[in-house]
Amino acid sequence: MPSTVFESKIFRDLLSTEAMRLVFSDEQLVARYIEVEIALARVQARLGMIPEAAALAIGEGAKVEIIDLDAMGARAEIVGYPILPLVEQIVAKLPQGLGEWVHWGATTQDIMDTGLVLQLRQALALIEADLRSLADILRTMAKQHRDTPMAGRSHMQQALPITFGYKVAVWLSGIERHLRRLHEIRPRVLIAQFAGAAGTLASLGEDGFKVQDGLAHELGLGRPEATWHVMRDSLAEVVCFLGLVTGTLAKIAVDITLMVQSEVAEAREPFVEGRGSSSTMPQKRNPIASEVLIVTAAAVRQDVGLMLEGMLHDHERASGAWQMEWIALPRAFIAASGALKQALDVLGGLEVDAAAMQRNLDLSRGLIVSEAVMMGLGAAIGRQTAHDLVYDACREAAASGKTLLEVLQAMPEIAEHISGDELVALCDPANYTGLAGEMVDRVVGQG
Repeated sequence: MPSTVFESKIFRDLLSTEAMRLVFSDEQLVARYIEVEIALARVQARLGMIPEAAALAIGEGAKVEIIDLDAMGARAEIVGYPILPLVEQIVAKLPQGLGEWVHWGATTQDIMDTGLVLQLRQALALIEADLRSLADILRTMAKQHRDTPMAGRSHMQQALPITFGYKVAVWLSGIERHLRRLHEIRPRVLIAQFAGAAGTLASLGEDGFKVQDGLAHELGLGRPEATWHVMRDSLAEVVCFLGLVTGTLAKIAVDITLMVQSEVAEAREPFVEGRGSSSTMPQKRNPIASEVLIVTAAAVRQDVGLMLEGMLHDHERASGAWQMEWIALPRAFIAASGALKQALDVLGGLEVDAAAMQRNLDLSRGLIVSEAVMMGLGAAIGRQTAHDLVYDACREAAASGKTLLEVLQAMPEIAEHISGDELVALCDPANYTGLAGEMVDRVVGQG
């Protein structure tokens, strides 16, 4: 009976994706364990360590379909780990004597860690695909709105003019960095584990490295420099990476939720019949995707902390810390998949209102470009003198309800240093977006 939001038929597709849930399902977990056991048998048979007939029997007979998951779970509850129950069931299904060669020289954590790495390879491929799709969406949006002026904001107040394309390019720059991070961490994360009970390969003697190298090659994984049974930095790193990815997505979602406020109305989440509707207020169109994204990102951050806590393994085999990963790592990937899904949905159809952006730019009646006027005037009379004049003009404009341009045009100390046309140009927010457009070009050009 489903009991968590990621299993619930009501909530699971809102907060995660079926593809990522499948990667970390019981069936796929067991399939990965079996994949490792089969690969191990093949390598050891090639090295003459186990009979060829045993490797063939293991390869043909060890299937997910033969495993009774309920029985495996009941036995794992007693043993504390799932590999011995798995091996027992495989051995029972193989011809007499040949099953004795299953799991030769391995330890439980070898199979579980390598199986997990195979899951991570699949999970990271899903993450990368979503990140690339998101980057494509943002790249198109940034180019489309390269020169669309809007108010830039600091401390929740209008600061200086920017362009919407610039805002999107800032979002995109984070996504592009995450794609580079993903490329960099893969070689550190996708590493096989095979080292035996205390990590020394003692059970296989001088052939230990041959088996380790062969297993890594068979599975298409990297070879470890040293046993990582108790050195879990790479697994913690991959969840920290998810924390960074979802943190970026949540920042975007926060921006969008602020932009969709009724008083701002610069953007809206894509329209879907009934999406974001209220049970009592028919006019509502709530930013549901952004809200869910923020929540799933927060869940990932909590699992980042649990993974870091789980790095405290004692000696050569942990007494408890390892199990923290069983909780945190799948959950982090599943929640991250939900965040990416919502980001793709909202950004893929985001409704941008350039007219509202211009209307909000005009709200301050020109005060948003006071720096532009100060800098333009400062070249003639000095920055501090210009600052004081413009400061007085801003106070008068705020008190009188006039535009900054109207106040400035009436000040003779301004008129003697700058022409009317120059003053009009300085008071146009579209003329004071700095190098926003060029930054868009630089970020977009990196894709």
